[in-house]
Amino acid sequence: MPYSLAVVVPAYNETEVLERFHGRLAAVFATMDVEASVIYVDDGSADDTWAIITRLAASDSRVAGLRLSRNFGKEAALTAGLDAADADAVVVIDADLQDPPELIPQLVARLREGNDVVYATRDDRAGETRFKKFTSAGFYRLMERLSDNPMPRDTGDFRVLSRRAVAALRGLRERQRFMKGLFAWIGYRQVAFRYHRDARAAGATKWNYWRLTNLAIEGITSFSAAPLRMATWLGLSTAALAFLYGIWVILKVLVWGDPVRGYPTLLVVILFLGGAQLMALGVIGEYVGRTYSETKRRPLYYVEDSRGPVSPFTPP
Repeated sequence: MPYSLAVVVPAYNETEVLERFHGRLAAVFATMDVEASVIYVDDGSADDTWAIITRLAASDSRVAGLRLSRNFGKEAALTAGLDAADADAVVVIDADLQDPPELIPQLVARLREGNDVVYATRDDRAGETRFKKFTSAGFYRLMERLSDNPMPRDTGDFRVLSRRAVAALRGLRERQRFMKGLFAWIGYRQVAFRYHRDARAAGATKWNYWRLTNLAIEGITSFSAAPLRMATWLGLSTAALAFLYGIWVILKVLVWGDPVRGYPTLLVVILFLGGAQLMALGVIGEYVGRTYSETKRRPLYYVEDSRGPVSPFTPP
């Protein structure tokens, strides 16, 4: 049987760039001696993204499309695409052309050397502010220290996976999904491929700082219990300091007869302890909320419509 390749492309309001992306992807397919296909996943777009996917599927037999019933988020859209993919190699790539589709043959070549995951690591991030580059680098380094299964630095979703790696990901049906962490968690033989990331070709990014912050919290709480341990150590340290300070106050009264005073100090201590307690409760609440969400066991997504040669995956 010929070697098969499926490309999974999550899309949310990508009218301005989707046809340009498909043109470049089709040119890449023409250079490869594989049985190639692409699965576009419309994550509840409010523009003409689905109409474009429908036209592409009608004009190109290699194109399949899934339309989710609403905007479930990029992680769910990626999951839907991976669930539907049936190929020896599966590439995950965004439609904004920041990740050049022309690199796909090189990624697949590295995969066929015996690897299970070849992830694209960015040497440079064109079109992004210094602040965003700084915060992104800080997040990856923090995850490297906190997580039991560190993610590779400066690596997004752009990668190629073997059939057994995709099968392993299909078995992970947790509701709070952080795909970069899940890609690393499954293990197998993973290698890096370094590249230069381009600026976004058209349109605006859907990831503002609020959403990126929430994604970072999702990643940390999904793959590390370190925040809970930090809250514990903060409580122990505060109690130890309070105990030592209490002994000092008693000694001053007994030895030097110094009267107990200092209302401003007392107020600062109370406010500090109240803030520390609220922070610890907030950390605990994040984990309790995620546990609550998991216990409901709701489906990760619903497919409203499909086009082309694709069958939506029915999870166990």
